[in-house]
Amino acid sequence: MILAYIDVFKGAGLLIYPLGLCSVAVVYIISERAFALRRAAVMPQDMVDGIVAGRTVTGGRHSVLGRILEFADAHSNDPEAVKAFARLEINRMERGIPYLDVIYAAAPLIGLTGTVTGLLLVFSKISPDTGLPDPVAFTSGVALALSATVIGLTIAIPALVGSGWLQRRVENYAAQLDVLLERILQRSRR
Repeated sequence: MILAYIDVFKGAGLLIYPLGLCSVAVVYIISERAFALRRAAVMPQDMVDGIVAGRTVTGGRHSVLGRILEFADAHSNDPEAVKAFARLEINRMERGIPYLDVIYAAAPLIGLTGTVTGLLLVFSKISPDTGLPDPVAFTSGVALALSATVIGLTIAIPALVGSGWLQRRVENYAAQLDVLLERILQRSRR
């Protein structure tokens, strides 16, 4: 069974290296962003409750909401600067997610390139005497050539799902931060 998987990777040829790089990047970006976008790192509940209740908020200064609060306190007379800073924080939360979009578009194309080059090799081995390929070698070669596409799709699907999930998470946080930002700006006008 393990030998069959090794043959699949061999079938992708040299393109296994960019496909491997894509797969490592997908795992890294999804893991890092999932950790960075956890609730405690973005909007700790005690801070949210304090802002909604109109209380003075302490703690959580290493969170996105904490940085926005700190900036708002330092620039209480400039609400436009506070809004711009909040947009920058939202942009910072999206870091890395666009790369997932590139990977889920590129990985199947890299795989398809491997399949086409593999098929070219298979068809180039047709015997000039008979005009026919060796049936066993031909079917084995076609199967191995298709392995690059399978690997590309196997990388693209998690990248697509991860990108959608992370983007939706950022959008939810952005909407919640927008509401909280109004409360923060009202507090600083007083």
